[in-house]
Amino acid sequence: MSRLVLVLGDQLSESLSALQAGDKSHDTVVMAEVADETSYVQHHPKKIALIFAAMRKFAQHLRNEGWNVAYAQLDDSENAGSIVGELLRRAEQTGAQTVLATEPGEWRLITLLKEAPLRVEVLPDDRFLASHQEFEDWADGRKQLRMEYFYREMRRKTGLLMEGDQPSGGKWNFDHDNRKPAPDEITFDGPLRFEPDDTVQEVLDLVEARFSNHFGRLRPFWFATSRAEALQQLDHFIENGLPKFGDFQDAMLNDNRFLYHGLISTSLNIGLLTPLEVCTAAARAYEQGDAPINAVEGFIRQIIGWREYVRGIYFLEGPDYTGRNVLGQSRDLPDVYWGGKTDMNCMAKAVGQTREEAYAHHIQRLMITGNFGLLAGVDPQQMHEWYLAVYADAFEWVEAPNTVGMSQFADGGIIASKPYVSSGAYINRMSDYCKSCSYKVAQKTGDTACPFNLLYWHFLDRHRARFSNNARMGNMYRTWDRMDAERRETVIAQADALLARLDAGEAI
Repeated sequence: MSRLVLVLGDQLSESLSALQAGDKSHDTVVMAEVADETSYVQHHPKKIALIFAAMRKFAQHLRNEGWNVAYAQLDDSENAGSIVGELLRRAEQTGAQTVLATEPGEWRLITLLKEAPLRVEVLPDDRFLASHQEFEDWADGRKQLRMEYFYREMRRKTGLLMEGDQPSGGKWNFDHDNRKPAPDEITFDGPLRFEPDDTVQEVLDLVEARFSNHFGRLRPFWFATSRAEALQQLDHFIENGLPKFGDFQDAMLNDNRFLYHGLISTSLNIGLLTPLEVCTAAARAYEQGDAPINAVEGFIRQIIGWREYVRGIYFLEGPDYTGRNVLGQSRDLPDVYWGGKTDMNCMAKAVGQTREEAYAHHIQRLMITGNFGLLAGVDPQQMHEWYLAVYADAFEWVEAPNTVGMSQFADGGIIASKPYVSSGAYINRMSDYCKSCSYKVAQKTGDTACPFNLLYWHFLDRHRARFSNNARMGNMYRTWDRMDAERRETVIAQADALLARLDAGEAI
């Protein structure tokens, strides 16, 4: 009896467990561009185009390898419009009664498959280094689930940057060396840009016709959409970007959107690259003397440490994780996140880059757009849906813990030991944004004071009951308490006025 083998848009890997369990001679691979998956949040047009184009190329690759592939394009007249609908349609066509599926990366789809009126065998997604059981075993009995200790276990498991049972370079973590502000000159010309071929161009035309009302610019489009292109992108980064990636990974510039970032997360998160091959390539560069330890360790930590860790948290915490809001923040997402006018140069740059590239690096996401949302008291569910929608590499298993936990502290400290908030001083130190801003980063109060300066103290004051006893925040509260009462009153009053302007829909 034939079966259906489901391949989702972020599962474009030959090693996928559902493909490995399938039989080319009898089974049918089901792939579908469906309306439901484009609209549960309004995804950036570039993200939709990336996934559809990569799906089409992967489907052709599977056909070349001997698979029978039933593929539904979005504009197919018989397209059922949903994953389950497409499975039911293909089951009726083929007579298949069983579906082989690799576990999806979000609870929404897991639930849909579980409730489908078909026999669905959900197999583990073993493209990750740590299984759910491994993460649960590591987490069991720990009072705090800190990534650093999980990361060390992954280093031991993989042998990456290990010399026997000791870390290469004598330390597990070289993060202290990876916080330099941007240099005067960037010697990396950025990620490779791939010219759209006929398949990509056809997808772009479709996306342009269907999703022009979504936030984000579709063209120019240059993402890698095949494994061959993804490998070229990886090689380009390892050779040219990685050597200085560590030093400047947190830096931001007005006129350089990528600095030394390689933009391989899109390929990694849709399955065109595997985490181990990416990390092995970086480790090899260190071993051959082509990249320093701080760059390579920092890069590898992001993948086998942070990436694996947040996936573990997402599945450990369960389906209600994205709805958590321990700080009780409820402000609607301001218009600036959708490109609304602002005099804050850092927000304009981060959001503008997001609109045009469907990409911003981790510090732009955490310490600019995320920091502003947290300080302003924005509803974390709205923040979560924004991040999920606007970034091409955003899938819920990786995005939600980064937003709900790391960025917005809405999970109450499961991921972060303190909220990631800062005044304008941090942004000024790590970027040149403040130099061309209408606001003055050195000014603490007044009409031209940096909004981050006012909102920072407002956040600490309104959440004092929760954070004043946090060991990592004691100095902040002592600084606040040393201010004279009149100055504190001025800060709070001016921050209140700023928030009132946000609520009124005014630009700040």
